[in-house]
Amino acid sequence: MTGGKVKKSLGPYDSTHERILETALGLFSTKGYQGASTREIAQEAGVAEVTLFRHFPSKERLLQEVLSRFSVLPSLKAYIPAALELPYEEALTGMADHLFDTLVQIKDWVRVMQAEVQRSPEKLLTVFHGFIDDLFDTYASFFRELQQRGNLGDFDPEYAARAFHGIVFCYFSIEELLHRKQYKANDRGEAIRQFMRIFALGTVSRPADR
Repeated sequence: MTGGKVKKSLGPYDSTHERILETALGLFSTKGYQGASTREIAQEAGVAEVTLFRHFPSKERLLQEVLSRFSVLPSLKAYIPAALELPYEEALTGMADHLFDTLVQIKDWVRVMQAEVQRSPEKLLTVFHGFIDDLFDTYASFFRELQQRGNLGDFDPEYAARAFHGIVFCYFSIEELLHRKQYKANDRGEAIRQFMRIFALGTVSRPADR
């Protein structure tokens, strides 16, 4: 796959549709959304451009599915029901670990997309922020359910979602994109546990909240 570091196993779903998606991920990771043309994606995937458009009516739709398929979102949604039954800090740490692992797997793509969003057309912003909204909504659903069970305090779940994501993404950015781990090594597992403990202390239910 073009893009080298970004590799995703297709498992039993090795179809034309999946091959186009994986190729798009690789080219978006190295050339950016604007730089990777649908013709080039089709050629790399070994299909005609008209075939690509049969699967994805537009380049924006292709990006939307790449975001959905190769992001943290699908497995996060699957994890939430189990997380709701875990001790709160353990659930937070599990979600944070998974988010960090996923970001590391696609960090070349994350780096390129950050630059692309700054200069890309409105259609790209709409697709990207639509995905971010869905991600935040998923986190918020976790906090909201625990609030309804009386386990968490009185706060806006959407802001909690943004705060949770911000903690993990900032740590990922500093460690992986800015290479702080090469300057000063640290225990990633312990760092995430400490971050989630601090986050939990600010969101757990207290007698005054009840």
